[in-house]
Amino acid sequence: MLKRCGRRLLLALAGALLACLLVLTADPPPPPPPAPAERGRRALRSLAGPAGAAPVAGLGTAPAREVRSLSEYFSRLARARRDAGPPPGGAPRPADGAPRPPAEPLKPRDVFIAVKTTKKFHRARLDLLLETWISRHKEMTFIFTDGEDEVLARHTDNVINTNCSAAHSRQALSCKMAVEYDRFIESGRKWFCHVDDDNYVNVRALLPLLASYPHKQDVYLGKPSLDRPIQATERVGEGEVRPVHFWFATGGAGFCISRGLALKMSPWASGGHFLSTAERIRLPDDCTIGYIVEALLGVPLTRSGLFHSHLENLQQVPASELHEQVTLSYGMFENKRNAIHMKGAFSVETDPSRFRSIHCHLYPDTPWCPRTAVF
Repeated sequence: MLKRCGRRLLLALAGALLACLLVLTADPPPPPPPAPAERGRRALRSLAGPAGAAPVAGLGTAPAREVRSLSEYFSRLARARRDAGPPPGGAPRPADGAPRPPAEPLKPRDVFIAVKTTKKFHRARLDLLLETWISRHKEMTFIFTDGEDEVLARHTDNVINTNCSAAHSRQALSCKMAVEYDRFIESGRKWFCHVDDDNYVNVRALLPLLASYPHKQDVYLGKPSLDRPIQATERVGEGEVRPVHFWFATGGAGFCISRGLALKMSPWASGGHFLSTAERIRLPDDCTIGYIVEALLGVPLTRSGLFHSHLENLQQVPASELHEQVTLSYGMFENKRNAIHMKGAFSVETDPSRFRSIHCHLYPDTPWCPRTAVF
């Protein structure tokens, strides 16, 4: 009997030992799934830096605020990516850094370039453009002015007298923009580009830039002159106003709009509606374009560092990258002469805007360009 008890005890001990070994070697059961709120917090922690704040590209070196929700993180990330344009002098690039492939073939006759001017600047500014870049691209360039000029009419057939005021007021500027818009819609062309009479347009760079976007899609292309959205007051009824803010591309650097987007702007821009829309925010023409596109239609401005105005330091544009730039300008900046800094075919005294030197750099076969010019 003692022997039987001993055998049973040994068997029980062996079984217990085997059960312990099986428990120790088995995989542990999965933990219960976290609650939705805990999953969100873990996702934020995985996106956050060492201190627990999610770093967002494009926000510079300023201390990062704590991100408290996934929606806030992606909202800040989207704003930062939207605010970050291509590097100065660089070609338009998607997020992966590769050059944008052509979206569709584009010919010069597909583009409508509107040059806004006033009669008192026909000789001082417009003659320079007619001598340089317009001379190569007359079929795509349309001059919008406020007075008749027989001399100007002999240079090109595309002169439109808007009959707007010659004053440099927001009403006069919006009047001309309204005519520009209507003429573009009538033309049936794919792209509308607006520039001022102190802009040099490098069409060789403009065409491939526009060709990288489908003209039937919503594209608003240019460069803002402000580092933040403009704040305005929108009149929405009799004595009723509300705040509104939006980005706009400065007309001083030029901007382009696809036909697909231009057609959607029609309720606020066509047939004289542009003037009444401008009065709703009491801002100039380029601001009104941004108001219609961004605030009313919800289409964001696509920034490009290839557009330049006299409101920036033009001497920072490298002469070696001039062939890549879409627009250039000249004027005054911080009470100093502001123009592209380059060696060229002409001296600064004879060519203060540097447009003649730029033109000879881009088109050295121009008959009046010196053959021995050093750039």
